Amino acid sequence: MTAHEHHNHHETPQGGGCHSHQPTTESLASVGADEITECPVMVGTAVIKSEAEEAGLARDYNGQRYWLCCASCGPLFDAAPERYVAA
Repeated sequence: MTAHEHHNHHETPQGGGCHSHQPTTESLASVGADEITECPVMVGTAVIKSEAEEAGLARDYNGQRYWLCCASCGPLFDAAPERYVAA
């Protein structure tokens, strides 16, 4: 995969992207490991669960809760959650 292809994977279909939504090192250090997860849409992006909950970025699918890193990921997850969750 080229760098260009990898970059396009992280863009929304409308051409926008999810930019700079990674929590700060200080934020991550201030919470317990069980409070941190990974966004299923933007794989590799850390999410602090409580911050996602407060921002309305939590989704339930097949009895499991998923936390998203930003508002751009919400419509993508909502449209095709099976694409983003582990089987």
